[in-house]
Amino acid sequence: MATEHVLGIDLGTTNCCVAVMDGASPQVIRNRVGYATTPSVVAVTADGKELIGQLAQRQAISNPEHTVAAAKRFIGRRMDSPEVQHAIEHSAFKIVAGANNEAMVELQGRRTRVEEISAMLLREMRATAEESLESKVEKAVVTVPAYFNDSQRQAVRDAGKIAGLNVIRIINEPTAAALAYGFGRAEPQTIAVYDLGGGTFDISIVRIQSKGHFQVISTTGDSYLGGEDFDNRLMDWLIRGFHAHHQVDLTESPVALQRLRSAVQKAKCDLSALSTVEIQLPFLVSDGPKAPLHMDYSINRDQLEQLTKDLIARTLDICDHAMNFARIDENAIDDVVLVGGMTRMPAVQRAVQERFGKAPSKRVHPDEAVALGAAIQGASMVQELEDVELQDVTAHALGILAAGGTFQELIPSNTTLPHSCSRIFTTNRDQQVSVQVVVMQGDPSTASMERLGEFALTGLRPAKAGELEVDVRFEIDDDGIFKVSATDLETGKDQSVEVIPRSAVGGSDESLSESPQDKESERKRDEEIRRLGDLLEGLERLLHKVGEEAHANPAVIATAKKAQQVITHVRRTVDTKPEASDFSKEAELVARVRKAIERMLK
Repeated sequence: MATEHVLGIDLGTTNCCVAVMDGASPQVIRNRVGYATTPSVVAVTADGKELIGQLAQRQAISNPEHTVAAAKRFIGRRMDSPEVQHAIEHSAFKIVAGANNEAMVELQGRRTRVEEISAMLLREMRATAEESLESKVEKAVVTVPAYFNDSQRQAVRDAGKIAGLNVIRIINEPTAAALAYGFGRAEPQTIAVYDLGGGTFDISIVRIQSKGHFQVISTTGDSYLGGEDFDNRLMDWLIRGFHAHHQVDLTESPVALQRLRSAVQKAKCDLSALSTVEIQLPFLVSDGPKAPLHMDYSINRDQLEQLTKDLIARTLDICDHAMNFARIDENAIDDVVLVGGMTRMPAVQRAVQERFGKAPSKRVHPDEAVALGAAIQGASMVQELEDVELQDVTAHALGILAAGGTFQELIPSNTTLPHSCSRIFTTNRDQQVSVQVVVMQGDPSTASMERLGEFALTGLRPAKAGELEVDVRFEIDDDGIFKVSATDLETGKDQSVEVIPRSAVGGSDESLSESPQDKESERKRDEEIRRLGDLLEGLERLLHKVGEEAHANPAVIATAKKAQQVITHVRRTVDTKPEASDFSKEAELVARVRKAIERMLK
């Protein structure tokens, strides 16, 4: 019987990585150009062609307004959130408002959901794996930052669905790294996983109790603190200096902004090994009365560390919170595991060593550990590995908004998953015939709460305030996604809902629960989209082969161009007709084009 492969996918802010179990050990799968990681960059060209990874990154300077990077930073977020407003200020591409005020990206005149951007990356990871494994793969474990809230986790799950993947588990990134670190080790240990990536920071305290048994004791973080913020600090410093010298605002030029960002990212990385680097950008401003203008700055490691020292300090404060939750101090930590590209920065390594009193471990690769851990978790879920047991926790408190606007916590942060609980509430007004249940998530200690959704329990018997009792129940699964139900204890009537982000397409604050008919319609449509996705992927693989054999044959080139236009047309048709459940015409069109290419390749 053939092995059932489950992909482990690190859907990173800066880079993506995919891994799979190869016998008894996890292995990273290299992409088509031989790299272990793929840049989390997506672009759409003027002729509608979609580019992913290195190809998108290479043309970013010439196509900055239609090249999207670090989209994970605002997945599952609304336009009015501070994080999205910050992204707008520092991005060359356009971030616009969609349905229910969700943040979307405008590419070549088309508004695109962030979930679709992420789905393109997941689809690329799947194609990379299938090409290497020479077999079809449908299941995956996808990682998310530990401090992602329910809206963001739902959005990642939706991205997987769009990509045609069966996401059997969503796992926290530091937890995945802990699996990669401790896999195959027999001795009990307590470790701190310090995960500073491109867009997020997480810290998890994990106890490896015995071989294959992993228990997360506490986790916390900041879903908007990462390498992008270090880049922005250096960019802002250079932009201010350029403006002071030339009275020219670089933020008004998308091309200049993209060139500067590329140079800053390289300089930041180089300063991990060098003491001084030069940022030289000739003809940075090439039009206007003062053109041409060049940038030529020297920056040293000390300057970068001064510009970003408060960001590093914020990560240490969060580490303190995690250890307070776990009720341990640094003496109880056996090892500190560094994950994420920003942990290569010498100032970060020094700060971590000073805080925990020990040199960080270099046992795991900072860019690959998360994907490797996800692959281990995936294999354990299909019984390929029988000795891996994982207990994770929720990073956020969950509860409801009670009378008077007060938050009633039902599930505290750092509660072991899965978990369920209930609490009885009473009506607060005379003759009250319905109860509105408003679901909240966040950190009560800082009053940082997010309103996730709401639903109503109606048909209550009119009675005096406090006479009727309603049982509110929360259930949270292994993925950190939860359901809420409310029951009238007098009649047994109940209402329940899987909490869907307020930004979800097709949903609204008043229509969070679906009817059986709606669910069946959605299931059929999802199945049609998956089938069509398989056809499109097959056509894209053929196009790759055409690219290798076409040379200067005009007929083959013309047919390949037509095929690419068909792919773009079909994808847009699927995206712009959410009510459709029958894509047979599109499937026939793709099949015809595929047959035409196959005939030419014979």
